Amino acid sequence: MSEALTNRRMLAVRDRIDADYGSALDIETLAADSHLSPDHLIRTFARVFGETPHRYLQRRRVERAMFLLRGTDAPVTEICAQVGFTSLGSFTRTFSTIVGESPTAHRRRGPLPRSLGCFTMSWMRPSTATHPANSSISEKRGDASRA
Repeated sequence: MSEALTNRRMLAVRDRIDADYGSALDIETLAADSHLSPDHLIRTFARVFGETPHRYLQRRRVERAMFLLRGTDAPVTEICAQVGFTSLGSFTRTFSTIVGESPTAHRRRGPLPRSLGCFTMSWMRPSTATHPANSSISEKRGDASRA
């Protein structure tokens, strides 16, 4: 497969994750959509984007949760479900691992400052460089809440 075709397929997978982050995505579905085996998709996505599809999905969900926590009065449990987590415990653990503080502590920071949207989004984006020993995120197959 040519590098251009590989890149297009990986962009399509990333676009699907971005569009459907709140729904139950699994690696098998993403792999079938991209005409790759699940293992090959995971390796190729990580090579192209620097993180696995599951890690990217979790980060996108947490980014959205960060915005909702500081921009709305919705309960944490509602935000948890809205961004695609099925368990409050896994949401809190994942959020804390990526952001470095609990969802409640993040909300206590108060409403988002009024500024250019692109600047705020870039400034608030969690780092993709998380130490593997501190991460509980894995590429387990068969769990609909993981991709």
